[in-house]
Amino acid sequence: MSSGEQQSPPPQRRPLIKPTFTEKQAAELVRRIFGLEVSQLRPLPSYDDQNFHVAAASFPGKGESPGDFVLKIINAEDSQNSDLIEVQTQIMMFLNGEGFPVAMPHLTQEGKVMSLETVDTGSCTQKFVVRLLSYLPGKTVATLPVTPPILYDIGQMAAKLDKTLAEKFQHPLIKSLHRGEFIWNLSNVPLLKKYLYALGKSEYLEAVKQVMEQFQVNVIPKLSFFRS
Repeated sequence: MSSGEQQSPPPQRRPLIKPTFTEKQAAELVRRIFGLEVSQLRPLPSYDDQNFHVAAASFPGKGESPGDFVLKIINAEDSQNSDLIEVQTQIMMFLNGEGFPVAMPHLTQEGKVMSLETVDTGSCTQKFVVRLLSYLPGKTVATLPVTPPILYDIGQMAAKLDKTLAEKFQHPLIKSLHRGEFIWNLSNVPLLKKYLYALGKSEYLEAVKQVMEQFQVNVIPKLSFFRS
């Protein structure tokens, strides 16, 4: 880095928002909230949320067969926005009805699609939204070779999904999906500059910088022409 180039200081550390449930605690959530006995449970990769692959041994008193699920414990920040999670869940149910291979929520024992759990972390009390979703077997894109046919299929599916939602899905809380500085919104790519420090001396640092610069020059000026 040249003497005239300034690097953004690391952002201030925010309170821990990612859930930290143990496997034993997660199994207890499944039993207490959804009334299912767990035969196997293992952690799944996650970012701000906490996910577990759950194999249910039985559905006591329901006469249903065992099944596989994903226990999703939403981070403490998003758990404060019940409207957002409600719309997300309704979208999943809508897309499933339209024939898309998406996970479906398993109802709680009270007949709801989610439950808000209060947890004493020792230093503070936090609330986490808990959902149990159907498990979709298959391979993640990260484990597949990147080939033109796969990229085409992904693009085709994304376009079909986007078109279906834009033309058919309606919900009074739909505006909750539009979050100003949401870091996963592509229009906010320039905001990622403050996180470059996290790459340290990674071999990818320069490539990331170049992508962000090209996005700033070639995409940002044209954002107003894109469909929001």
